[in-house]
Amino acid sequence: MTRGNQRELARQKNQKKLQDVKNKNKDGLTLEQRKFRDAEVMREKQKKKEEEQQARSCK
Repeated sequence: MTRGNQRELARQKNQKKLQDVKNKNKDGLTLEQRKFRDAEVMREKQKKKEEEQQARSCK
């Protein structure tokens, strides 16, 4: 029994996976820009969480 088909299927699956990873990172931002954007999002989430906690403690 040969495993040629299994090898071919695994190769195709891996190629598709690599293409998905490449397409995922195409937001047109540099590493620094991405870090800044992500930091802003995290600051906003943290601020919202703190406001919710203050609202709960005031009640």
